[in-house]
Amino acid sequence: MIETVDLENVRVMVKRFTEWLDRYGETSYDHQSFFASDWGRRAKSLYYGKPLLGTLAVAPMIFCETFVPSARRVFWRPQRFPIADAHYVMGFVFLSRVLGEQQYYDRAVHFLEVLKETRSPGYQHYCWGYPFNWETRRGTVRAGTPLITSVPYVYEAFREVYCIDGQQQWREIMWSIAQHAAHDYQDFETSATAATCSYSPEPDEPGGVINASAYRAFLLTRAAHDFGEEHYQVIANRNVNYVLESQNADGSWYYSTDGERDFVDHFHTCFVLKALAKIEEITGNRECGKAIERGIEYYVNNLFDEQGLPKAFARRPRMTVYRRELYDYAECINVGVLLAGRFPKLDSLLSRVVALTGWQKADGSFRARRLFWGWDNTPMHRWAQAQLFRSLCFLLYRSTYPESPGRTTQG
Repeated sequence: MIETVDLENVRVMVKRFTEWLDRYGETSYDHQSFFASDWGRRAKSLYYGKPLLGTLAVAPMIFCETFVPSARRVFWRPQRFPIADAHYVMGFVFLSRVLGEQQYYDRAVHFLEVLKETRSPGYQHYCWGYPFNWETRRGTVRAGTPLITSVPYVYEAFREVYCIDGQQQWREIMWSIAQHAAHDYQDFETSATAATCSYSPEPDEPGGVINASAYRAFLLTRAAHDFGEEHYQVIANRNVNYVLESQNADGSWYYSTDGERDFVDHFHTCFVLKALAKIEEITGNRECGKAIERGIEYYVNNLFDEQGLPKAFARRPRMTVYRRELYDYAECINVGVLLAGRFPKLDSLLSRVVALTGWQKADGSFRARRLFWGWDNTPMHRWAQAQLFRSLCFLLYRSTYPESPGRTTQG
């Protein structure tokens, strides 16, 4: 239960973090900074296409990531990340509710105004993606390309502030985001009742990424109830059915059903679980509840180490340069708070994870990764300073108002 968590320690961590954020600013390097430049992307592309030769090409970046993570500044520049801004909105909203201080509401509105200005250009409706060119197995995803894994967080951010001040401008943007999510992504039928959605609106973008469909299912379920739009729910139901049908017999979900990316990792598992938890909370969908039960059983038994702390993969699919990942802690806390009281073993793990022993630096920021040799201390808003800040603030909110989750978006 949340009652077992040291909430005073959480408040102290959050306060120190907000003071750091004021000093540090709203742009940062990123997990992908090593590969964001043209030559970095070419090296990564070569790795995907010709692994032996590509290994030599990416070796300098991997060496720096492993031993000199601060070298990101040599490879790319600090940027603003919409997905991080959305998490900061929600974190400050939760703080404003818990502490009743106007300054936190004002900070949330500030980040909303930034999000209005940083929407992806060239699209009819409001949407957001990454600010860098992202090299993937399928090629380059150009900067600003909307991503269904980012857009739902921004919807939640606008909704959180709308729930406080009722300003119509926020609701209008929420409607625009919902229209984008409903109509700009492709659906690919996987059964008579299920469909997977594309990761982006690009015409050659396939489906198959499970957390992407989970995100869209949640966003459109939330929007269907916010706006009374039945066709949103129809689309959402097919996406959520795909997620349910993709669950493995042991309760896990692969990253993708494309037959290639069949790894099970920590934070992507959390993405799926929290989407199902939020859909269940909105609709009472019993099949989501059953999938959550099976998923949590796998999660607590396979994605934590002998110390009860998050581990990145159930089985490592490739060489990794780190022992622990801040993003895993952030998403573990989200899932633990959403499902508090339902799964005793998860409750027990939550109090251990929330302690964040060794993760907060003296300046108030959080370390990004525990490497095999030392730490990656580079503050990265998207990876995952903003996510952890939001999850800690969400914990404080749910601890203060345990009976009123329905007034706000969750997790």
